Amino acid sequence: MCLGQLGSLLPHVVVPATLAAFLIPEWHLSGAQAGLLSGSGAAGYMLAVPVLATLTDRIDARRILIAGSAVSAFGTVLFGLFATGLWSGALCNAIAGIGFAGAYMPGLKALTDRLPPGDSSRAVTLYTSSFSLGVGLSFLVGQLVAENFGWRAAFLVTAVGPLVMLTASALLAPVTPKPAAGKLLNFAPVVRNTSAMGFVLGYGAHCFELYGIRTWIVAFWTFVVAKHPSVLTPLIVSFVFSILAMPASILGNELALKLGRHRAISAVMFTSAAVALLIGALSDQSPWVLTPLLLIYALTVPADSGALTSGMTIAADPVNRGATMALHSTVGFSLSALGAWALGVALDAAGGPASASAWTAAFAVLAFGILLGPVALYWSRAASSPGRA
Repeated sequence: MCLGQLGSLLPHVVVPATLAAFLIPEWHLSGAQAGLLSGSGAAGYMLAVPVLATLTDRIDARRILIAGSAVSAFGTVLFGLFATGLWSGALCNAIAGIGFAGAYMPGLKALTDRLPPGDSSRAVTLYTSSFSLGVGLSFLVGQLVAENFGWRAAFLVTAVGPLVMLTASALLAPVTPKPAAGKLLNFAPVVRNTSAMGFVLGYGAHCFELYGIRTWIVAFWTFVVAKHPSVLTPLIVSFVFSILAMPASILGNELALKLGRHRAISAVMFTSAAVALLIGALSDQSPWVLTPLLLIYALTVPADSGALTSGMTIAADPVNRGATMALHSTVGFSLSALGAWALGVALDAAGGPASASAWTAAFAVLAFGILLGPVALYWSRAASSPGRA
Protein backbone atom coordinates (compact mmCIF):
# COMPACT_ATOMS: atom_id res chain seq x y z
CA MET A 1 0.00 0.00 0.00
CA CYS A 2 2.87 2.37 0.74
CA LEU A 3 4.46 1.64 -2.64
CA GLY A 4 1.10 2.12 -4.30
CA GLN A 5 0.75 5.46 -2.56
CA LEU A 6 4.08 6.61 -3.97
CA GLY A 7 2.57 6.04 -7.40
CA SER A 8 -0.66 7.82 -6.50
CA LEU A 9 1.31 10.86 -5.40
CA LEU A 10 3.56 11.15 -8.45
CA PRO A 11 1.31 13.83 -10.06
CA HIS A 12 0.36 15.40 -6.71
CA VAL A 13 2.52 18.56 -6.72
CA VAL A 14 3.35 18.92 -10.39
CA VAL A 15 1.26 22.12 -10.47
CA PRO A 16 3.28 23.76 -7.62
CA ALA A 17 6.49 22.36 -9.13
CA THR A 18 5.83 24.09 -12.45
CA LEU A 19 4.16 27.29 -11.19
CA ALA A 20 7.13 29.64 -10.79
CA ALA A 21 9.10 28.74 -13.92
CA PHE A 22 6.31 27.87 -16.35
CA LEU A 23 2.65 28.39 -15.50
CA ILE A 24 2.78 31.82 -13.80
CA PRO A 25 4.78 33.52 -16.61
CA GLU A 26 3.05 31.67 -19.48
CA TRP A 27 -0.48 32.22 -18.19
CA HIS A 28 0.23 35.63 -16.58
CA LEU A 29 -1.10 34.58 -13.17
CA SER A 30 -1.19 36.71 -10.04
CA GLY A 31 -0.28 35.18 -6.69
CA ALA A 32 -3.93 34.67 -5.77
CA GLN A 33 -4.66 33.05 -9.16
CA ALA A 34 -1.64 30.76 -8.81
CA GLY A 35 -2.82 29.77 -5.34
CA LEU A 36 -6.31 29.12 -6.72
CA LEU A 37 -4.91 26.95 -9.51
CA SER A 38 -2.80 24.93 -7.10
CA GLY A 39 -5.60 24.66 -4.55
CA SER A 40 -8.13 23.44 -7.13
CA GLY A 41 -6.86 19.89 -6.72
CA ALA A 42 -7.50 20.05 -2.99
CA ALA A 43 -10.93 21.57 -3.71
CA GLY A 44 -11.86 18.65 -5.97
CA TYR A 45 -10.66 16.28 -3.29
CA MET A 46 -12.70 18.10 -0.65
CA LEU A 47 -15.91 17.82 -2.69
CA ALA A 48 -15.55 14.10 -3.39
CA VAL A 49 -14.03 12.65 -0.24
CA PRO A 50 -17.13 12.89 2.02
CA VAL A 51 -18.96 10.45 -0.25
CA LEU A 52 -16.04 8.25 -1.29
CA ALA A 53 -14.48 7.79 2.15
CA THR A 54 -17.86 7.27 3.85
CA LEU A 55 -18.70 4.60 1.27
CA THR A 56 -15.80 2.56 2.64
CA ASP A 57 -17.96 1.79 5.70
CA ARG A 58 -20.35 0.01 3.31
CA ILE A 59 -18.27 -1.51 0.51
CA ASP A 60 -14.71 -2.75 0.22
CA ALA A 61 -12.44 0.32 0.03
CA ARG A 62 -10.38 -1.56 -2.56
CA ARG A 63 -13.09 -0.99 -5.18
CA ILE A 64 -13.09 2.78 -4.59
CA LEU A 65 -9.30 2.78 -4.63
CA ILE A 66 -9.19 1.24 -8.11
CA ALA A 67 -11.70 3.73 -9.55
CA GLY A 68 -10.08 6.72 -7.85
CA SER A 69 -6.62 5.84 -9.16
CA ALA A 70 -7.97 5.66 -12.72
CA VAL A 71 -9.69 9.08 -12.42
CA SER A 72 -6.53 10.63 -10.93
CA ALA A 73 -4.48 9.47 -13.92
CA PHE A 74 -7.20 10.72 -16.31
CA GLY A 75 -7.32 14.23 -14.78
CA THR A 76 -3.53 14.54 -14.90
CA VAL A 77 -3.47 13.56 -18.58
CA LEU A 78 -6.22 16.11 -19.29
CA PHE A 79 -4.09 18.86 -17.69
CA GLY A 80 -1.07 17.95 -19.81
CA LEU A 81 -3.05 17.84 -23.04
CA PHE A 82 -5.70 20.54 -22.75
CA ALA A 83 -4.99 23.08 -19.98
CA THR A 84 -4.45 26.54 -21.49
CA GLY A 85 -5.07 28.93 -18.59
CA LEU A 86 -6.35 29.36 -15.07
CA TRP A 87 -9.86 27.95 -15.44
CA SER A 88 -9.14 25.02 -17.76
CA GLY A 89 -6.13 24.15 -15.60
CA ALA A 90 -8.19 24.38 -12.42
CA LEU A 91 -10.88 22.12 -13.90
CA CYS A 92 -8.36 19.44 -14.91
CA ASN A 93 -6.59 19.70 -11.57
CA ALA A 94 -9.91 19.38 -9.74
CA ILE A 95 -10.70 16.18 -11.67
CA ALA A 96 -7.32 14.78 -10.63
CA GLY A 97 -8.14 15.83 -7.06
CA ILE A 98 -11.47 13.98 -7.21
CA GLY A 99 -9.56 10.88 -8.26
CA PHE A 100 -7.09 11.29 -5.41
CA ALA A 101 -10.05 11.49 -3.03
CA GLY A 102 -10.75 7.91 -4.05
CA ALA A 103 -7.15 6.92 -3.42
CA TYR A 104 -5.73 8.41 -0.22
CA MET A 105 -8.27 7.96 2.60
CA PRO A 106 -9.89 4.90 0.95
CA GLY A 107 -6.35 3.53 0.76
CA LEU A 108 -5.93 4.12 4.49
CA LYS A 109 -9.28 2.40 5.13
CA ALA A 110 -8.30 -0.52 2.89
CA LEU A 111 -5.12 -0.84 4.94
CA THR A 112 -6.74 -0.61 8.39
CA ASP A 113 -9.47 -3.07 7.35
CA ARG A 114 -6.74 -5.63 6.70
CA LEU A 115 -4.70 -5.04 9.86
CA PRO A 116 -5.14 -7.24 12.94
CA PRO A 117 -7.15 -5.78 15.84
CA GLY A 118 -5.30 -3.48 18.22
CA ASP A 119 -3.24 -0.33 18.03
CA SER A 120 -2.49 0.35 14.37
CA SER A 121 -0.61 3.56 15.12
CA ARG A 122 2.73 2.61 13.57
CA ALA A 123 1.23 1.06 10.43
CA VAL A 124 -0.98 4.11 9.88
CA THR A 125 1.98 6.42 10.48
CA LEU A 126 4.12 4.53 7.94
CA TYR A 127 1.34 4.90 5.38
CA THR A 128 0.78 8.61 6.09
CA SER A 129 4.50 9.37 6.22
CA SER A 130 5.09 7.69 2.86
CA PHE A 131 2.86 10.50 1.55
CA SER A 132 5.81 12.83 2.03
CA LEU A 133 8.24 10.63 0.11
CA GLY A 134 5.70 10.51 -2.71
CA VAL A 135 5.44 14.31 -2.69
CA GLY A 136 9.24 14.57 -2.84
CA LEU A 137 9.33 12.28 -5.87
CA SER A 138 6.55 14.35 -7.44
CA PHE A 139 8.57 17.55 -7.02
CA LEU A 140 11.70 15.84 -8.37
CA VAL A 141 10.17 14.13 -11.40
CA GLY A 142 7.85 17.04 -12.22
CA GLN A 143 10.66 19.62 -12.30
CA LEU A 144 13.18 17.39 -14.07
CA VAL A 145 10.77 16.46 -16.85
CA ALA A 146 9.45 20.03 -17.20
CA GLU A 147 12.96 21.49 -17.45
CA ASN A 148 14.01 18.99 -20.13
CA PHE A 149 10.82 18.29 -22.09
CA GLY A 150 8.34 21.05 -21.15
CA TRP A 151 5.67 21.33 -18.49
CA ARG A 152 3.04 19.41 -20.46
CA ALA A 153 5.32 16.38 -20.58
CA ALA A 154 5.65 16.58 -16.78
CA PHE A 155 1.91 15.95 -16.42
CA LEU A 156 1.82 13.18 -19.00
CA VAL A 157 4.75 11.33 -17.43
CA THR A 158 3.52 11.58 -13.85
CA ALA A 159 0.03 10.42 -14.87
CA VAL A 160 1.48 6.91 -15.04
CA GLY A 161 1.98 6.93 -11.25
CA PRO A 162 -1.62 6.31 -10.11
CA LEU A 163 -1.65 3.13 -12.18
CA VAL A 164 0.81 1.69 -9.64
CA MET A 165 -1.78 2.10 -6.88
CA LEU A 166 -4.44 0.69 -9.19
CA THR A 167 -2.31 -2.43 -9.61
CA ALA A 168 -1.51 -2.70 -5.88
CA SER A 169 -5.17 -2.38 -4.90
CA ALA A 170 -6.25 -4.95 -7.49
CA LEU A 171 -3.91 -7.44 -5.81
CA LEU A 172 -5.46 -6.98 -2.34
CA ALA A 173 -7.65 -9.76 -1.00
CA PRO A 174 -11.33 -8.70 -0.88
CA VAL A 175 -12.74 -7.64 2.50
CA THR A 176 -16.37 -7.08 3.45
CA PRO A 177 -16.73 -4.26 6.00
CA LYS A 178 -19.06 -4.60 8.98
CA PRO A 179 -22.52 -3.13 8.26
CA ALA A 180 -22.59 0.62 9.00
CA ALA A 181 -25.44 2.25 10.87
CA GLY A 182 -27.31 5.36 9.74
CA LYS A 183 -27.35 7.32 6.50
CA LEU A 184 -24.41 7.60 4.11
CA LEU A 185 -23.47 11.21 4.86
CA ASN A 186 -24.53 11.32 8.50
CA PHE A 187 -21.56 12.98 10.24
CA ALA A 188 -23.45 13.76 13.46
CA PRO A 189 -21.94 10.78 15.36
CA VAL A 190 -18.48 11.85 14.20
CA VAL A 191 -18.95 15.46 15.31
CA ARG A 192 -20.20 14.31 18.71
CA ASN A 193 -16.97 12.37 19.18
CA THR A 194 -14.95 15.32 20.52
CA SER A 195 -11.83 13.18 21.04
CA ALA A 196 -11.70 12.42 17.32
CA MET A 197 -12.76 15.96 16.34
CA GLY A 198 -9.75 17.46 18.11
CA PHE A 199 -7.47 15.49 15.79
CA VAL A 200 -9.67 16.33 12.77
CA LEU A 201 -9.50 20.09 13.42
CA GLY A 202 -5.80 19.89 14.31
CA TYR A 203 -5.23 18.12 11.01
CA GLY A 204 -6.95 21.02 9.25
CA ALA A 205 -4.44 23.46 10.77
CA HIS A 206 -1.61 21.11 9.80
CA CYS A 207 -2.85 20.91 6.18
CA PHE A 208 -3.19 24.69 5.91
CA GLU A 209 0.49 25.06 6.78
CA LEU A 210 1.70 22.01 4.86
CA TYR A 211 -0.05 22.71 1.58
CA GLY A 212 0.70 26.42 1.83
CA ILE A 213 4.44 25.83 1.98
CA ARG A 214 4.35 23.00 -0.57
CA THR A 215 2.55 25.22 -3.06
CA TRP A 216 5.02 28.07 -2.67
CA ILE A 217 8.36 26.45 -1.69
CA VAL A 218 9.64 26.43 -5.29
CA ALA A 219 8.61 30.08 -5.81
CA PHE A 220 10.17 31.09 -2.47
CA TRP A 221 13.50 29.50 -3.24
CA THR A 222 13.40 30.94 -6.76
CA PHE A 223 13.17 34.36 -5.05
CA VAL A 224 16.07 33.50 -2.72
CA VAL A 225 18.49 32.33 -5.44
CA ALA A 226 17.56 35.27 -7.67
CA LYS A 227 18.98 37.56 -4.96
CA HIS A 228 21.78 35.25 -3.79
CA PRO A 229 22.87 32.68 -6.44
CA SER A 230 23.41 29.24 -4.94
CA VAL A 231 24.11 25.66 -5.95
CA LEU A 232 20.98 24.77 -4.00
CA THR A 233 18.38 25.02 -6.75
CA PRO A 234 14.59 25.08 -6.18
CA LEU A 235 14.49 21.46 -7.40
CA ILE A 236 16.97 20.32 -4.72
CA VAL A 237 15.37 22.34 -1.95
CA SER A 238 11.78 21.24 -2.71
CA PHE A 239 12.82 17.58 -2.98
CA VAL A 240 14.81 17.55 0.27
CA PHE A 241 12.12 19.57 2.06
CA SER A 242 9.53 16.96 1.07
CA ILE A 243 11.41 13.72 1.77
CA LEU A 244 12.46 14.88 5.25
CA ALA A 245 8.76 14.76 6.11
CA MET A 246 8.74 10.96 6.15
CA PRO A 247 11.19 10.43 9.05
CA ALA A 248 9.80 13.54 10.76
CA SER A 249 6.27 12.13 10.73
CA ILE A 250 7.41 8.74 12.06
CA LEU A 251 9.51 10.32 14.82
CA GLY A 252 6.68 12.70 15.67
CA ASN A 253 4.33 9.76 16.19
CA GLU A 254 6.88 7.99 18.38
CA LEU A 255 7.19 11.18 20.45
CA ALA A 256 3.41 11.28 20.76
CA LEU A 257 3.35 7.68 22.00
CA LYS A 258 5.84 8.59 24.74
CA LEU A 259 4.65 12.07 25.78
CA GLY A 260 0.96 11.90 24.92
CA ARG A 261 -0.56 12.95 21.61
CA HIS A 262 -2.01 16.32 22.60
CA ARG A 263 1.16 17.47 24.35
CA ALA A 264 3.56 16.32 21.61
CA ILE A 265 1.44 17.66 18.73
CA SER A 266 0.98 21.05 20.39
CA ALA A 267 4.72 21.36 21.07
CA VAL A 268 5.49 20.61 17.42
CA MET A 269 2.93 23.16 16.20
CA PHE A 270 4.24 25.96 18.44
CA THR A 271 7.78 25.23 17.27
CA SER A 272 6.71 25.24 13.63
CA ALA A 273 5.01 28.62 13.99
CA ALA A 274 8.14 30.11 15.55
CA VAL A 275 10.36 28.78 12.74
CA ALA A 276 7.95 30.11 10.07
CA LEU A 277 8.05 33.58 11.59
CA LEU A 278 11.85 33.47 11.70
CA ILE A 279 12.13 32.43 8.04
CA GLY A 280 9.75 35.22 7.06
CA ALA A 281 11.72 37.81 9.02
CA LEU A 282 14.97 36.68 7.35
CA SER A 283 13.55 36.06 3.87
CA ASP A 284 16.01 38.44 2.19
CA GLN A 285 19.06 36.76 3.72
CA SER A 286 21.48 34.42 1.94
CA PRO A 287 20.89 30.67 1.43
CA TRP A 288 23.52 30.02 4.12
CA VAL A 289 21.16 31.59 6.66
CA LEU A 290 17.88 30.28 5.27
CA THR A 291 18.87 26.68 4.46
CA PRO A 292 19.28 25.54 8.10
CA LEU A 293 15.98 27.19 9.00
CA LEU A 294 14.20 25.51 6.08
CA LEU A 295 15.66 22.15 7.12
CA ILE A 296 14.24 22.65 10.62
CA TYR A 297 10.92 23.74 9.13
CA ALA A 298 10.94 20.65 6.89
CA LEU A 299 10.94 18.61 10.11
CA THR A 300 8.42 20.61 12.16
CA VAL A 301 5.76 21.00 9.44
CA PRO A 302 5.08 17.24 9.00
CA ALA A 303 6.07 16.00 12.47
CA ASP A 304 2.46 16.19 13.68
CA SER A 305 0.91 14.47 10.64
CA GLY A 306 1.21 10.81 11.61
CA ALA A 307 0.24 11.49 15.22
CA LEU A 308 -2.86 13.42 14.14
CA THR A 309 -4.07 10.79 11.66
CA SER A 310 -3.31 7.76 13.83
CA GLY A 311 -4.93 9.57 16.77
CA MET A 312 -8.04 10.11 14.67
CA THR A 313 -8.25 6.44 13.61
CA ILE A 314 -7.82 5.25 17.20
CA ALA A 315 -10.37 7.73 18.62
CA ALA A 316 -12.94 6.97 15.90
CA ASP A 317 -15.84 4.63 16.55
CA PRO A 318 -15.05 1.52 14.42
CA VAL A 319 -18.59 1.55 13.01
CA ASN A 320 -18.09 5.10 11.71
CA ARG A 321 -14.38 5.00 10.98
CA GLY A 322 -14.88 5.61 7.25
CA ALA A 323 -17.09 8.63 7.99
CA THR A 324 -14.52 9.93 10.49
CA MET A 325 -11.77 9.56 7.88
CA ALA A 326 -14.04 11.36 5.40
CA LEU A 327 -14.52 14.34 7.70
CA HIS A 328 -10.81 14.29 8.62
CA SER A 329 -9.88 14.49 4.96
CA THR A 330 -12.58 17.01 4.06
CA VAL A 331 -11.46 19.44 6.76
CA GLY A 332 -7.80 18.86 5.93
CA PHE A 333 -8.04 19.43 2.20
CA SER A 334 -10.48 22.32 2.56
CA LEU A 335 -7.82 24.11 4.55
CA SER A 336 -5.14 22.90 2.12
CA ALA A 337 -6.89 24.78 -0.68
CA LEU A 338 -7.33 27.78 1.61
CA GLY A 339 -3.65 27.74 2.59
CA ALA A 340 -2.43 27.76 -1.02
CA TRP A 341 -4.75 30.65 -1.89
CA ALA A 342 -4.16 32.63 1.33
CA LEU A 343 -0.41 32.70 0.76
CA GLY A 344 -0.97 33.92 -2.79
CA VAL A 345 -3.22 36.71 -1.51
CA ALA A 346 -0.62 37.66 1.11
CA LEU A 347 2.09 37.78 -1.55
CA ASP A 348 -0.02 39.99 -3.81
CA ALA A 349 -0.98 42.33 -0.96
CA ALA A 350 2.59 42.81 0.26
CA GLY A 351 4.36 43.43 -3.03
CA GLY A 352 4.46 40.17 -5.00
CA PRO A 353 6.78 37.12 -5.03
CA ALA A 354 9.82 39.28 -5.88
CA SER A 355 9.50 41.23 -2.59
CA ALA A 356 11.06 40.18 0.71
CA SER A 357 8.24 41.85 2.65
CA ALA A 358 5.73 39.70 0.74
CA TRP A 359 7.46 36.52 1.90
CA THR A 360 7.52 37.87 5.46
CA ALA A 361 3.74 38.25 5.22
CA ALA A 362 3.33 34.80 3.64
CA PHE A 363 5.24 33.01 6.40
CA ALA A 364 3.27 34.96 9.01
CA VAL A 365 0.08 33.54 7.47
CA LEU A 366 1.55 30.04 7.77
CA ALA A 367 2.39 30.65 11.44
CA PHE A 368 -1.12 31.90 12.18
CA GLY A 369 -2.66 28.86 10.51
CA ILE A 370 -0.71 26.25 12.46
CA LEU A 371 -1.34 27.99 15.80
CA LEU A 372 -5.02 27.13 15.41
CA GLY A 373 -4.05 23.48 15.92
CA PRO A 374 -3.22 23.67 19.65
CA VAL A 375 -6.45 25.61 20.17
CA ALA A 376 -8.43 22.74 18.60
CA LEU A 377 -6.63 20.14 20.69
CA TYR A 378 -7.21 22.11 23.91
CA TRP A 379 -10.92 22.39 23.07
CA SER A 380 -11.10 18.65 22.41
CA ARG A 381 -9.47 17.76 25.69
CA ALA A 382 -11.62 20.20 27.64
CA ALA A 383 -14.82 19.01 25.96
CA SER A 384 -13.95 15.36 26.57
CA SER A 385 -13.07 15.99 30.26
CA PRO A 386 -15.15 18.98 31.46
CA GLY A 387 -13.90 18.59 35.00
CA ARG A 388 -10.33 19.20 33.89
CA ALA A 389 -11.08 22.36 31.89
